[in-house]
Amino acid sequence: MYAWIWRQLPGSVWVKALLSLVLVLAVVFVLFQWVFPWAEPLLPFNDVTVNGGGNAG
Repeated sequence: MYAWIWRQLPGSVWVKALLSLVLVLAVVFVLFQWVFPWAEPLLPFNDVTVNGGGNAG
């Protein structure tokens, strides 16, 4: 898949590398702006159970 994307990008190696970096940054931006906030309430990260009776010291 990555080889196909690399072949589809126009330009020399440096232009392809720059475009690849821009694509990766765009994907990360979309994930942090829309996908992760949408999925966060569906994940059980806030369902923490702490059993009492232990000694921390």
